[in-house]
Amino acid sequence: MKKGKIWSLIVLLVFSMMLAACSSGDSGSEGEKGSGDGGSSGGNKTLVFGRGGDSVSLDPSSVTDGESMKVAANIFETLLNFGEQDTTIHPGLAKEWEASEDGLTYTFQLEEGVKFHDGTDFNAEAVVKNFERWANGDADTFPYYQSMFGGFKGDEGHVIDSVTADGDYTVIFKLKRPQAPFLKNVAMTMFGIGSPTAFEKDGDKFGDNPVGTGPFKFVEWKRNDSITIEKNEDYWKDGLPKLDRVIFRSIPDNAARLNALIKGDVDLADGINPSDAGTIEGDDNLQLFERPSMNIGYLGMTVTREPFGDAKVRQAFNHAIDKQAIIDAFFEGAAEIAKNPIPPSVSGYNDAIEGYDFDPEKAKELLAEAGYPDGFEMDLWAMPVPRPYMPDGQKVAEVIQKNLADIGVKANIVSYEWATYLEKASKGEADAFLLGWTGDNGDADNFIYALLDRESIGSNNYTYYDNAELHDILIEAQTEVDEDKRNELYAKAQEIVHEDAPWVPLAHSIPLLGGSADITGFKAHPTGSDILTNVDFK
Repeated sequence: MKKGKIWSLIVLLVFSMMLAACSSGDSGSEGEKGSGDGGSSGGNKTLVFGRGGDSVSLDPSSVTDGESMKVAANIFETLLNFGEQDTTIHPGLAKEWEASEDGLTYTFQLEEGVKFHDGTDFNAEAVVKNFERWANGDADTFPYYQSMFGGFKGDEGHVIDSVTADGDYTVIFKLKRPQAPFLKNVAMTMFGIGSPTAFEKDGDKFGDNPVGTGPFKFVEWKRNDSITIEKNEDYWKDGLPKLDRVIFRSIPDNAARLNALIKGDVDLADGINPSDAGTIEGDDNLQLFERPSMNIGYLGMTVTREPFGDAKVRQAFNHAIDKQAIIDAFFEGAAEIAKNPIPPSVSGYNDAIEGYDFDPEKAKELLAEAGYPDGFEMDLWAMPVPRPYMPDGQKVAEVIQKNLADIGVKANIVSYEWATYLEKASKGEADAFLLGWTGDNGDADNFIYALLDRESIGSNNYTYYDNAELHDILIEAQTEVDEDKRNELYAKAQEIVHEDAPWVPLAHSIPLLGGSADITGFKAHPTGSDILTNVDFK
């Protein structure tokens, strides 16, 4: 070979090596789209998800907040799944299921060959141990189990009589009474199946080091900063997930989170202010996502704290607050006025109910009838983080504060760190508090029973509202399998709640998310638990 050709080959080889080095991704930061170290797979597909607050725990059965579920939904899997953007029932860790004619027995056939992240086997015995763990708990440890299954072992309202394994891959549930939303309850993120080896070893610390069967494995949690999960290389569904790593980054300020998205420091961001939708739509590097609406934002009044034990005071607050002004100021039309505790998208919604009109004079009359002609002083709790049902709780509280001042009520706005806010409110320590709910399974039971029934006090019923007639109707609606009859019962339940007025229902929102234009496969789920298995970069 001639020397000229040899030197040409050498130059070409060196140039190729330089190109390979430049394209290795080592120079990228975690904030760049599709960058990062890619976890154990050696890839470079890292999605940075900017959100408004940190998780409370990564054990989804022990908490009620959406930020915890958002991460846990990618670590744990449930026996059944919801549809990509609805709450229809599909196979999950259970590939088949069958219900008895009397609705008291459910038999699940499980997937075989599935492993937990710690290498232990997923099987029928693991499912039994998870449900036993929850059933033997209490409202402080497993609040969702109380709300969805009527309490714990030994409680009168406890729905599940027994959960048993029939061989390695068959699980049989026996119920004390039929429960119409049973399958939807089982599909909720809160009932993700964890490794018994892990939760028996870690106890109440399981939420700091979660172990499931999901597409991603837990890596690291920097409190109030970020949570990192990485691809489960042994995931039982071939070719998934498509991302190598996901970093959930807490950015409480809405403007700062939007700026991080625009700069490319995050690839996906939720809690987008409706007023910023145009900014995202006008940027070719970004895309806007709408989450299907299935939520309620409300002002709750703790009925065990005076003067909120009087329904007239609560009705006065319903007349005093200008809901339309709140929606106009903070939702930019991406919401509708709420009048019921469930959204119109949920079967059983009672549209015949007439909402409380904005009438400060009527509010004053009701306060006078209740014995407060000159009003009173109270604390008004404002959420410290943006939520899908309320983009800016502090500013909404300021509007409500002004509305209440107009009827003689002095409301002092207070707040706490998010986990503390939820804990203290759940214990009935607030006079009145801003909060909301994103439906977990698309059933009316998940709103009215979970949030306002006597059996949910101490878990999700923060108002401590207790109405015996409402309870009987809700239990009957749970047991009834005829959809039309259930809807009639829920219509009656909404009439009772409307009259007793433990809440001021404020808005049903259309939550917005922004993302890089390069993102593919992302489907915003109405429950707020976005599973990122199919997400990729172009």
